[in-house]
Amino acid sequence: MARIDDVFKQLELAYQPDNIYFQTIGSVLHAAETCALPEQLHLVLAQPKNEIMVHFPVMMDDGSYRLFKGYRVQHNNVLGPFKGGIRYHHDVSLDHVKALAAIMTMKCALVRLPYGGAKGAVRIDPRAHSAGEMMRMTRRFTTALGTNIGPDYDIPAPDVGTTSQHMAWMADTYMNLSDPHGRTRGLGVVTGKPIEFGGSHGRNKATGQGVVYVLEEIVPELGIPLETATFSLIGYGNVGSWTGRLLAQKGAKLKAVLDHTGAIHNERGIDAEALATHVEKTGGIAGFTGAEAITTQQFHTTKVDLYIPAALEQMIDQHTAKIIDCKVLVEAANAPVTPAGERVLIERGIEILPAILCNAGGVTVSYFEWKQNRQAETWDSDVVDDLLKKHMVFAARRTKLCAHKYECGMRTASYCAALDYIGRVYALRGIFP
Repeated sequence: MARIDDVFKQLELAYQPDNIYFQTIGSVLHAAETCALPEQLHLVLAQPKNEIMVHFPVMMDDGSYRLFKGYRVQHNNVLGPFKGGIRYHHDVSLDHVKALAAIMTMKCALVRLPYGGAKGAVRIDPRAHSAGEMMRMTRRFTTALGTNIGPDYDIPAPDVGTTSQHMAWMADTYMNLSDPHGRTRGLGVVTGKPIEFGGSHGRNKATGQGVVYVLEEIVPELGIPLETATFSLIGYGNVGSWTGRLLAQKGAKLKAVLDHTGAIHNERGIDAEALATHVEKTGGIAGFTGAEAITTQQFHTTKVDLYIPAALEQMIDQHTAKIIDCKVLVEAANAPVTPAGERVLIERGIEILPAILCNAGGVTVSYFEWKQNRQAETWDSDVVDDLLKKHMVFAARRTKLCAHKYECGMRTASYCAALDYIGRVYALRGIFP
């Protein structure tokens, strides 16, 4: 920890143990020490390249105006254009977005995508606004970002609180603001768009599909046959619902689900498809008739093989980590486990499959969409799935190799695999001038 503290001192930052940015960069710097990354790169990677904050007015349906705060943090682009989602959530901060941007840098490097890492957000509760207000807000945010995004520079995508519809509004706004003769190229300014407007087959399920490909590669080695595994999920939005449905198709049994509306359980198994339909209609799992309502504590203590957080960050703290009853924790969300929670899980012998590996399916298929847009092509679903599986399996194998090489846990190993690649590119390119 001494050398990590020295990095923060050089940056004139006081370490805050409960801050997600310091937690994330601390994990990155620990891995950088483990794999002997050159010291100057510790400094480079400890802070984002650019931090953009914008304030912009939006007209509400009643004719009044509200001022919104938006962020775009561009962490590193040594491997290629910045890439990362846009989040709409009422509880985001600059440090939160900085942490997620750094995770994106690591994620793209681990999967060997020609991208750097970025993240964006607007402080807003999307459930509290009409479709018209969300459209105007999205267009104003895109306008406020201006040339800070672009198909060759920084390519946003959906994240928590955003959908393919929001990406369609962003792309249309950017295309209308850019050079009219370059509008076709401008389609690649965002990914995660609807199929009809330049989106890719397989993008909607991509993150969940990536989780399943990683599990197929790793959990049999841990003595858990996937076709007979039991699992629970935190979150049943895009990532959680697709993870649940795809695992169920493999024969695994979904026993419990927790989201913002409550928790449910069925020892015989929850119908993942029926639950997805229910959530799409009602907005949450509460009231689903195919399972019984339980408490949050009962959810965490439900005995399963795979415990899968697929919602927001920092949901598994040290107190929750003490009561979880599972063999493997699968980080389908970004940074769902706090460092204190991770220490408890490790002490209890629970394997952790890290987010930058498990969660990388979304950005991988986003890369495929970007390629299709640039080449004016549309790929079939089986082509997308085959390529995604190849990327995820190789990323999982790189992580396992680093775990063996450095005799470390999977999280540190995944960061080492990413940093090794970033370090090699910096060695070739140097730092200009």
